[in-house]
Amino acid sequence: MSFKEETLKAFLDELASDSPAPGGGSAAGLAGALGAALVSMVASLTAGSEKYRDNREQMGGMIKESEHLRGRFLELMEEDTEAFRSYMAALKMPKNTDIEKSSRREAISVAAKRITEVPLETLGICADVASLALKAAELGNPNAVSDAGSAALMAEAAGKAAAYNVRINLPSLKEEGFASEVRHKLHATLGALETSCRATEEKMNEMLV
Repeated sequence: MSFKEETLKAFLDELASDSPAPGGGSAAGLAGALGAALVSMVASLTAGSEKYRDNREQMGGMIKESEHLRGRFLELMEEDTEAFRSYMAALKMPKNTDIEKSSRREAISVAAKRITEVPLETLGICADVASLALKAAELGNPNAVSDAGSAALMAEAAGKAAAYNVRINLPSLKEEGFASEVRHKLHATLGALETSCRATEEKMNEMLV
């Protein structure tokens, strides 16, 4: 059964087990999906109110984007676990002959890229959610501003967790060019994420007691 079809309890039970997957990457996806859902909530509460009709079109676009991101997070939860299992399977491949050693090296290289790419994408869409959360805080229904702030916090936690997973997998990358690209994107995306989250936090401080 996929994570999309599992109950929350079933996923948490699996996460808490002694199996190494699902792990932090899939947990990051879940936290990111919660953030995206909160953005959708704020936008829906705003779009449905006559008082904020001037923002209705923008909120409609925000709902469409946040719902797309929420769906992608759920897919990434699954992909993160599958990528890790593929990497572990590659490590266990036989290496008794030169052909086997070559096949194993190639499989490990491909799998190592994948266990890095998945959390890197998770981090990227966490930054997207954080940007949407800031807009929701600025333009959304003020009665739901705490939910916009919560969305930003979920996105930040998810993004940083995803970044940890990228960093721990970097030593597995043997192609320095690819590893350099990953490092650059990692730092740039973390910067964008934190900028949006700090701006949302400032907005919360302005509006909340």
